[in-house]
Amino acid sequence: MLDPMDLLRSNLSRVRIPEPTNRIYKQECCVSFDSPKSEGGLFIDMSTFLAFGKDCVDWNYEKTGNPVYLHIKQTKKLVSEDRPLKKPTLLAIGVDGGFDNNEPEYEEAHSIVILPDYVSLSFPSVELPEKVRLAVDAILMAEGAERKEQLAAWTADKKEVSAYAMSLQQIDNGVIIPRSGWKCAKCDKTENLWLNLTDGIILCGRRNWDGTGGNNHAFEHYKETGYPIAVKLGTITADLEGADSDVFSYPEDDSVLDPLLAQHLAFFGIDFSSLQKTEMTTAERELDQNTNFDWNRIQESGQEVEPLFGPGYTGLVNLGNSCYMASTMQVVLSTKPFFSRYYSNQSLKAAFEVAPADPTVDLNMQLVIGFSSAIVYCRTKLAHGMLSGKYSIPASEKIDIANAAAPMSSSKQESIPPRMFKAVIAANHPEFSSMRQQDAFEFFLHLLDQVGRANAGHPELDPSRSFKFGIEERLLCSSGKVAYNKRGDYLLSLNIPLHEATNKDRLEAFNKLKAEKKEEGKELSSDEIVRPRVPLEACLASFSGPEEVDFYSTALKTKTTAIKTTGLTSFPDYLMLHMKKFVMEEGWVPKKLDVYIDVPDIIDISHMRSKGIQPGEELLPEAVDEVKVESEKILANEEIVAQLVSMGFNYLHCQKAAINTSNAGVEEAMNWLLSHMDDPDIDVPISQESENAEALSFVDQSKVDTLISFGFQEDIARKALRASGGDIEKATDWIFSNPDAASSSDMDATSSSTPSADAGLPDGGGRYRLMGVVSHIGTSTHCGHYVAHILKDGRWVIFNDDKVGASINPPKDMGYLYFFERLNS
Repeated sequence: MLDPMDLLRSNLSRVRIPEPTNRIYKQECCVSFDSPKSEGGLFIDMSTFLAFGKDCVDWNYEKTGNPVYLHIKQTKKLVSEDRPLKKPTLLAIGVDGGFDNNEPEYEEAHSIVILPDYVSLSFPSVELPEKVRLAVDAILMAEGAERKEQLAAWTADKKEVSAYAMSLQQIDNGVIIPRSGWKCAKCDKTENLWLNLTDGIILCGRRNWDGTGGNNHAFEHYKETGYPIAVKLGTITADLEGADSDVFSYPEDDSVLDPLLAQHLAFFGIDFSSLQKTEMTTAERELDQNTNFDWNRIQESGQEVEPLFGPGYTGLVNLGNSCYMASTMQVVLSTKPFFSRYYSNQSLKAAFEVAPADPTVDLNMQLVIGFSSAIVYCRTKLAHGMLSGKYSIPASEKIDIANAAAPMSSSKQESIPPRMFKAVIAANHPEFSSMRQQDAFEFFLHLLDQVGRANAGHPELDPSRSFKFGIEERLLCSSGKVAYNKRGDYLLSLNIPLHEATNKDRLEAFNKLKAEKKEEGKELSSDEIVRPRVPLEACLASFSGPEEVDFYSTALKTKTTAIKTTGLTSFPDYLMLHMKKFVMEEGWVPKKLDVYIDVPDIIDISHMRSKGIQPGEELLPEAVDEVKVESEKILANEEIVAQLVSMGFNYLHCQKAAINTSNAGVEEAMNWLLSHMDDPDIDVPISQESENAEALSFVDQSKVDTLISFGFQEDIARKALRASGGDIEKATDWIFSNPDAASSSDMDATSSSTPSADAGLPDGGGRYRLMGVVSHIGTSTHCGHYVAHILKDGRWVIFNDDKVGASINPPKDMGYLYFFERLNS
């Protein structure tokens, strides 16, 4: 047997000194979630610089033959645990004023290990070959690839110095502001008052969605005059450099810092040193909302939550605003199709064997493992980490950072950080690849889209289809004829009809009390607040009920109105309901509806099944070319276009948005615009689009035959060639990017009752059981926090990032996303 040093020298050709451009992994195993803190430590391949846990390093040796590894093992230091908790003053982690990480410190040991016999040599050592010493030093000094993709701390709305503050021109109009007794110059409001720093006028702030707040006079004054900066009266104190004074820049549409605030206030006779704080700043109201009723109720703070550990009860570390992803993945991987597809029927080793050389950048390894020669898809790293129970163990003694007001530290786990999964699933996505908070609803759709693409061509293996169903819209034209349009979807987005609230008497009494308290200058306590209660049945009825819409009638050959009703052509295995809790305020500021949804444990949507064309109904005639030309002559409503342009959108894009939504309104046009920003023809002039319409309708049959030879259906091949301008390569990409194309109709306002839209979709009875709720805390989807509650093993479980416990009072009436599982008859 060779001497260990001789063995190392014989394998020097398999050792590389990393270049500055090399990606070096040294914080987490590429296949599992083992780390240097794990019992077996972490092994870094000194040829590829990929990291592997003790259970996976042998697999890498078998696959690559690379024998030399740098072994890193971290052991926790003993630290004092008597440091007191500080109350947070900022929605942040790991920064002054934010939640305290209080992470333990670790001692790190290194050695060189040679496989397959795990021969070990100490490091550092002058006896090691120079090449090995240089390689190890470079690995240890380099910033890990994982660290580059991780945000160490996050802050909500960190203030910047306003671009308008230093050059602000103030008007000497003799205005002197008194120390108290302020009132809006245009109404009787005495709260939420803003002092414009240009002309000294005092006006009320913006109106909230429910009618509270101001009357928008300060904002309207800015629109009339262009005077950019205002400060909220009642928030000014002697500490002008602190976070107290609430300064807002209208053109920048954000809270800002004004370095010359003392000078600007003195211009109107305000001595800031004598002022005391009497109102909350905007940031404080945000923090208050995130630590009061909603925050505590949804997170079940203050409850004696029983911690849960084991398979299926693994928490996810918050990477910094990643709770939208964590809550969604917890629910999705609790569904039977995803569980069996990516965990129970597969092996992690097989996944690694078919993965490419670098599994960290492969969607197949991190999300959905591909197959070769009809071998089924293999288990995912994330699913293995979350469902195996290997990492679902009690955390070391740490301070609870997610809820310092009422810790639930006993239910906190070591958990797993889904860094690689996030990097891969969000690759090339402008929003999910950022570290900003995102909409869990949008992430859910993105996830299913990626899963569908990865399973393209093998729908029987695609678990995303368990959420898919058909929707049929029936349009009753004023001519008496009908049209049926079909499409596929993965969820129902439901409006919340506040007028259907079941507690109208209590709401009326509450509004009277609120008015009385306001007149007396008193604040309402959280116990006194009454929120509307709307039954889920009313939301579903709003989706499927009759609605009058504008559309082009092929029978009358003109624009007219029609009565639209909507139903489902199939019922999915899992039904996801998205509650539209966010509305647009003045200035297109999104606000959240403060409302409860009464959701029963069992629902029956059998009555929502569409009936298709009925005896005696006459279908609208098929559209002809002149109809299409006529519809293309619709002119954009300039009022809609102007409002969109004022938000910063391109003028041509805004015109197209208005035209393609038949001038239905600004919100409809904006939704269209946001969904079509990346269309390849978005910058094509409207006139040129009209000229190209006829040319695009022609498809070269030889190109169709080529795509058919690839195994695609003829109608899909034609549709793809039209969408890609006749380019075969682009058409192929289009087909793989639109896996639903085979089962979707063109949505023309004529339609037949062809059943192809439902081909291959799951179907069954209409009775469902509630199995998951994703709740949101905060004023918009781009701030705040997401928490999941899931029905597991007959009981509700709360998944709050890395805290997992038995739920005592799941907030079923406060959900943003609801997941239902179909009951078998």
